[in-house]
Amino acid sequence: MKIRVLILVLVVFGGVARGEDVLKGLREGHPRLMVLEGDVERVKGLIQTDATAKLYFDRIREMGEKVMGEPVSERVIVGPRLLTISRQVLGRVSTLAGLYRLTGERKYAERCRDEMLAAARFKDWNPSHFLDVAEMTNAMGIGYDWIYDVLTPGERKEIREAIVEKGLKEGLKIYAKQNWWVTNTNNWNQVCNGGLAVGALAVADEEPGVAREVIEDGRKSLPVSLGEYAPDGGWEEGPTYWWYATRYLTFYFSAMQTALGTDGGLAEMPGVKETGMFRMESVGTTGKTFNYADASEEPEGAAQMFWMARAFGRPEYAANERALIARVGVSHVDPFHLFWFDPEGSEKDLEKLPMGVLFKRINVAFLRTGWGKGDAFVGVKGGDNGISHAHLDLGTFVYDEGGVRWGMDLGPDDYNLPGYFGKQRWNYYRLRTEGHNVLTLDEGNQELKAKADITGFSAGGRRVVVDLSQAYAKVATRVKRGVALRGDGGMVVEDEVEADEPVEVVWNMQTGAKITVGEDGREAVLELGGKKMGVRVIEPAGARLGVEDADEPTAVKSTVPAGKKSRKITEKLVVKLEGKVKELRLVVEMTPGGGKGGEEKVAPLNQWMEGQ
Repeated sequence: MKIRVLILVLVVFGGVARGEDVLKGLREGHPRLMVLEGDVERVKGLIQTDATAKLYFDRIREMGEKVMGEPVSERVIVGPRLLTISRQVLGRVSTLAGLYRLTGERKYAERCRDEMLAAARFKDWNPSHFLDVAEMTNAMGIGYDWIYDVLTPGERKEIREAIVEKGLKEGLKIYAKQNWWVTNTNNWNQVCNGGLAVGALAVADEEPGVAREVIEDGRKSLPVSLGEYAPDGGWEEGPTYWWYATRYLTFYFSAMQTALGTDGGLAEMPGVKETGMFRMESVGTTGKTFNYADASEEPEGAAQMFWMARAFGRPEYAANERALIARVGVSHVDPFHLFWFDPEGSEKDLEKLPMGVLFKRINVAFLRTGWGKGDAFVGVKGGDNGISHAHLDLGTFVYDEGGVRWGMDLGPDDYNLPGYFGKQRWNYYRLRTEGHNVLTLDEGNQELKAKADITGFSAGGRRVVVDLSQAYAKVATRVKRGVALRGDGGMVVEDEVEADEPVEVVWNMQTGAKITVGEDGREAVLELGGKKMGVRVIEPAGARLGVEDADEPTAVKSTVPAGKKSRKITEKLVVKLEGKVKELRLVVEMTPGGGKGGEEKVAPLNQWMEGQ
């Protein structure tokens, strides 16, 4: 309730008095969006003195030179989306216009102009899928502002009219209805509001009426989604959509602050300053994310981490982003990595961070033995099966140890598959319960609207307990899962199930490793990347390990193809029982090096937090 009250206060009084013109402080002339001339001079200096900044600059110039030899973008719809083209235009425009500002070479501005004129001449920017419009408006706003001095009056008019007619006015239609992304709490809210705001601020001096209306409407809409960051910065749509949402949120904050001198106080909302921690914690020691909720396993470069590091005084954000780019490669750099570059922070800042973190509202926890490549990492998810991009995966985990991801999430399937976001969604293996590292009960899916709270968490003890009872409510009365990460990098998963009638229970873990099950079925060895991981079933006595193909329908036969992603790239380690049960405690231990582990002391989950 306090958060909602704060939101209301911010909407009404956030940086602009009621009735005051939101464009009152508009900076005259161009450029005025995100990167002012002083910022350009700062970056030029860093390129001369900082090896990492120079590396980023060389990569961006390489990208720009490649675009110079390519034809301009065309309006190509894939499925229901123009989104690939909108993102292509954004990447090209920001790269070319950025290089022009850094080098003064007109060839980059002229190629940027050609790209923008081509996009301006599209019949529309596909308003039926409004993300396409928002990203294109953002791209055109950046380009209009950054190469304004190179454009002729006629070219400015053509591009400006496209921004207004194909971008801003399409947005005003949605604002007027107060539906769709305007009132949504997911990533669409930040992306659409952010992209439209950038376009509006780019043309605000020449088109003040429409720009003013867009800025006012956006300031009312954004707090709806910003409340989702409270209290600690977690994002329930997972790492990929955290990246997408916060990228556009940062575009919004940065453009508003440089163009108007204020973001209306929205950056002060609870959890916004802390959300960089979610990015840091959600990437495992292998450099792969805990990729739940249609998220990619490979992390995107996040230039917003640099912006937040400088804006919020969080040097650890900058240190983490530099370290991540060093690991995944400079190909993940975009121009904003350079314009917002922050050389502050070091490994010492990362070493001070906790070994366990719980993001309370979204019910996702991360445990680790350290931040090095060889350290162990576990991500554990409770949460809500009803949220945007959710899979039926309450209780799932990923597990890194020794530089290898042993327990993996298969990630999303092809968005253009039939009914992927509709009635056929739960026919696809990667989205179904069986396609995750969870229990399946009676071969069925978890409940579609179930929620799972993390009811026990110990950072020091590296332990998590999740109540999964809602997820299996049709067949069981009580289901809980505990996950513990040991100091030696091993882990223990303990599940408790109670049911009124006997139920079939299967334990699942997707893995890219080769699985060799011992003769008695109680032990197995996983092998991947020259490393080994031992697996042992501690309880119950009648449980046996087995191997099944992953990424294909197994427990439930689908009437729809499994999807267009590569099939059979993984196997699934399963634990099955001799028969159905009404009461069960299932304990699985994993030990680095392929060993059998120690004599694990098994305790009921209600005792896990005692003494922690």
